[in-house]
Amino acid sequence: MTGVRSMIAVATLTCAVSSGAWAQSSDQLTPHKVKISAVDYQGKHAVKIVEDGTVGNGEAYAIVAGPEFHNGTIDVQIAGRPAAGVGEGARGFIGIAFRLRGGRFEYVYLRPTNGRANDQVRRNHSTQYSMYPDFDFARSRKEAPEKYESYVDLEPGVWTPFRLVVQGTTARLFVHGAAQPCLVVNDLKLGDTSGAVALWIGPGTEGYFTGLTITR
Repeated sequence: MTGVRSMIAVATLTCAVSSGAWAQSSDQLTPHKVKISAVDYQGKHAVKIVEDGTVGNGEAYAIVAGPEFHNGTIDVQIAGRPAAGVGEGARGFIGIAFRLRGGRFEYVYLRPTNGRANDQVRRNHSTQYSMYPDFDFARSRKEAPEKYESYVDLEPGVWTPFRLVVQGTTARLFVHGAAQPCLVVNDLKLGDTSGAVALWIGPGTEGYFTGLTITR
């Protein structure tokens, strides 16, 4: 639907369409195995998302109210860091899920603690494309090593501009306002579909989101 734009700012979801505009509180985010709260974080009003109890990999997200997303651009500022007391494997996983329908979705996310790691292999795994539930990071590394991951400079807990451009079966990730994508996916596993957009976090993450804009 051309010209439809949705925005999360100041912990409020604001939607504007050609017929007018209306506002919804962050309570209109539908949590899926997460807790949501409105906070001030590093100088910005934001939505904080953490897991609600023990959650399986890929299953923690908050669905954004609004029209279905098919093709378009998703812009958001995100900050992810390992939550207090989590294990060494936590990376502050944080990103966006899209075309969510019937419990299946595509998602692209960051591993903020990998961005400046001393291990080059970890750096090369700073970004990730996956599809829930059938194509997680472990399967992608086994079947197509390095194809669905890349390096980008990241810091945990720091606001990071994140832009995802989706067209047909292609998704491109732009970080820090770069003119060129740091990750290109040409074979989205669910095909040319449509569905909801969600704010996504991975295991052990304390995640913050602000300034979400969806252009369809």
